[in-house]
Amino acid sequence: MTTNNTRQGGDSAGNSDQAGAPDKGVTPGTVRPPQINGGFLNVHKPAGMTSMDVIRVVRRLTGQKKVGHGGTLDPDATGVLPICIGRATRFIDRFVQGRKVYEATATFGTSTDTYDASGRVTAESDVGLVTREAIEAAIPAFVGEISQVPPMYSAVKVKGVRLYKLARAGKEVEREARDVVVYGIDVTSWEPPVLGLRIECGSGFYARSVIHDLGLSLNNTAHLTKLVRSQVGRFRLDDAVTLEELEQSASAGDWESRLYPIDTALTDLPAVVVDPIQEEAIGFGKPVSPGAGAIKNVESEVRAYNRDGDLIAVMRYDPVLGQLNPVRVLIVP
Repeated sequence: MTTNNTRQGGDSAGNSDQAGAPDKGVTPGTVRPPQINGGFLNVHKPAGMTSMDVIRVVRRLTGQKKVGHGGTLDPDATGVLPICIGRATRFIDRFVQGRKVYEATATFGTSTDTYDASGRVTAESDVGLVTREAIEAAIPAFVGEISQVPPMYSAVKVKGVRLYKLARAGKEVEREARDVVVYGIDVTSWEPPVLGLRIECGSGFYARSVIHDLGLSLNNTAHLTKLVRSQVGRFRLDDAVTLEELEQSASAGDWESRLYPIDTALTDLPAVVVDPIQEEAIGFGKPVSPGAGAIKNVESEVRAYNRDGDLIAVMRYDPVLGQLNPVRVLIVP
């Protein structure tokens, strides 16, 4: 195995690249295609590409400048990568902080410096005593609110320097453990030395780390050999569009048919409808009073729509003052 020098990020949504970063792919003097209001693409990221590589391809195919993604995937990992376009980038955190599901494959008997198959072998062990029963008995220790030390080959910064840059220079530094949430880990297969897992987790989680630590907990070694993100929020892999399919749609001039509306990221929030006067006030960032019965419970945030059914803002309800305060406004007065 050889170290993958292109590795940058975690294999979870612990980091997200800057949405709407300067687009260097437009030749001066060319006419940029019209910029859309916004929406989400459910992209199936292939192996061998970084998440930023995918953003560059989406920009080139769609002509859109403001593009971001909802959670980094390692270059070797595949699966669901939510892409935010236009004003949808304002809600990128809804995906970064949301639930995710991974299908992970691990190999026992060897560990690597990257915790996955791209790295250099650092230790070997006999897997003869590792049983499915022992694995299932060890897994509960990695479920719930746990502390996880990020791997050296990750995009986490220590004193302003990315860990993977230090790792490439042959340096290993002490890393602070970070709190992450794991909702569940299930064994899907065990054919020694290969283990299959289904992992449901929150943000900041590293599948590579949990595989490495699981091996250590069994007095053995293990590393991640394959990772597929099968779900992010409501986006599922079965519904994801490949870059080839997106290119075909772009060539046909109907790539926007692949878009999910902005409120796709907000379906967990209750909704209210405002009148034209309130809509204008919201456009200026002013609070409004919801109609009687509009807010049935004290909710932290709500979706606000105009009478045409357009999402215009995310509002925070103040039960003391009985008013809705704008949090993110999508309309221009």
